[in-house]
Amino acid sequence: MTREFTGLRPEKIRENLERVREAIAAVGRDPAEVDILAAIKYVSADELPALAEGGIQLVGENRAQELLAKREQHAELFTWDFIGALQSRKVRDIAPAVRLIHSVASESALRQLEKHPAREVLIEVNVAGEESKAGVDPGELAHYIEACPVPVTGLMCMPPFTENPEDSRRHFARVAELAAEHGLERLSMGTSQDYAVAAQEGATIVRLGSVVYE
Repeated sequence: MTREFTGLRPEKIRENLERVREAIAAVGRDPAEVDILAAIKYVSADELPALAEGGIQLVGENRAQELLAKREQHAELFTWDFIGALQSRKVRDIAPAVRLIHSVASESALRQLEKHPAREVLIEVNVAGEESKAGVDPGELAHYIEACPVPVTGLMCMPPFTENPEDSRRHFARVAELAAEHGLERLSMGTSQDYAVAAQEGATIVRLGSVVYE
C-alpha cells in the first residue's frame, strides 16, 4: 500500500543518500556514475524543499499534471525528469518541462514528439513481456529508435515486482545488453528494493523513493 511521505527531514535524507551511495560502491560501481533520482509521486510540493536541502538534485514525477504543478513552484531546486506512463496527449506539456522522458513506448508518442520535441528520451522496454505493463517488445526496439524524431539516449525498464532483488537481475542484464547492442549509454532501472542489483548490472539512473525518505 502506498502512502504520502510527510515530515521529511533534510538530515535523514542526507544520511540515506550516503547509504545508497555506499551500497552502490559495495557492488563495484562508482557512485558518481549512477544518478540518484528521487521519485516524488508521493511527495507533496510543500515537502520538496527538504529534498533539495538534503542533497537531492534530480527528481522524477509519474503524473504529467503533478509534474507541471510541482515544477511551477520549485523549478529552480532540481533537474526534472518524467518517469510515468507517457500519454501521447501529454507530450506537448511535458517535453519542454523536463530534461529527460524515461517512458516512450508507443507509436502515438513518437508522432507527438515530432510535433513537440523533447531534449532526449529513453525507450521503455517490456523485457519480461508483462501484458499489464507498458513498454516496447525487445524485438521492436530497433524500429522505435530509428523512428523516434528526437535523440534516444538510453532505455528504461520496470521488471516484475519481487521481494527478492536477485529475481530482477536477469531483466536488468538483458536491458543492459540491448542498450549495448544499440550504442545507448543511459540505463534507467532499479527502485528502492533492487537498486544495488540494477547498479551492478549497469544502471546509470536509479529511481528511488522510500529508501531515500524513510
